[in-house]
Amino acid sequence: MKGQTNVSLQNSGKPGIGKEPGSSPSQVVNRPKPPGRTKHLLTLVIILLLLWASAKQTDASFTELFEGLPNMWDLLKEMFPPRWSYFDNIVQGMLETIRMALIGTTIGAIIAIPVAIICAGNLMPSRWIYYPARFVLNLIRTVPDLLLAALFVAVFGLGPIPGILALAVFSVGLIAKLTYETLETIDRGPLEAMTAVGMNRIQLIVYGVVPQLAAQFTSYVLYAFEINVRAAAILGLVGAGGIGLYYEATLGFLEYDKTSVIILFTLAIVLIIDYVSTKLREKLL
Repeated sequence: MKGQTNVSLQNSGKPGIGKEPGSSPSQVVNRPKPPGRTKHLLTLVIILLLLWASAKQTDASFTELFEGLPNMWDLLKEMFPPRWSYFDNIVQGMLETIRMALIGTTIGAIIAIPVAIICAGNLMPSRWIYYPARFVLNLIRTVPDLLLAALFVAVFGLGPIPGILALAVFSVGLIAKLTYETLETIDRGPLEAMTAVGMNRIQLIVYGVVPQLAAQFTSYVLYAFEINVRAAAILGLVGAGGIGLYYEATLGFLEYDKTSVIILFTLAIVLIIDYVSTKLREKLL
């Protein structure tokens, strides 16, 4: 009877049905049929067409690339060796950048908590609430942080305040998005038990949602802080304070050896923050 079953499966002619060599009839496995050569060729042709059309529309060409390589080499020669004596001038600017990122991330994280709760479909009873909230959140995430900083500079003037506000808005969009997606995957068992004993919605959030979400939320905040330090480094290009002001000054005067000092200093700070954040997330998750 078992042999008859194998014969019927092997002769059925259906793709993807086979049997491991030496396996018993009960171990017959279904294997997906590998894509044919025609499919690979069509995929390659489509990718090449997309690349060609994109290069055509953007006027990008290998000729321009090869013609620009000598200029890139000249720029690198002007950046090295870095002028290390300029390091003392940028320490305060870098500290201001880190402070901007810290304040902006903190403000954004606080605002992101109620926003994420409003956007979570399993916590909001009506879709007329969370769908518009998600639309506004997507709208916030659409605007680049550099454009936000330029808008806030026009409103509040030059200085770190526009940079902090831009980073706070960016943090709200990022942290709230990640948080409400996590909220919709939490275990509903504790929430149903608390509802059964008569807890209100605020008590459900405090005693049922927060304990399940605290570690992930902290991880998202650390991730946003990493991104904000990188973003804050260029906000000064539009007058929003921080180390970006030194980028603008050195690039404007073609002092590339000073610019290389700023780049290396920024890289060192970002690597340190990335290492510390990674270790903290490993402890939390």
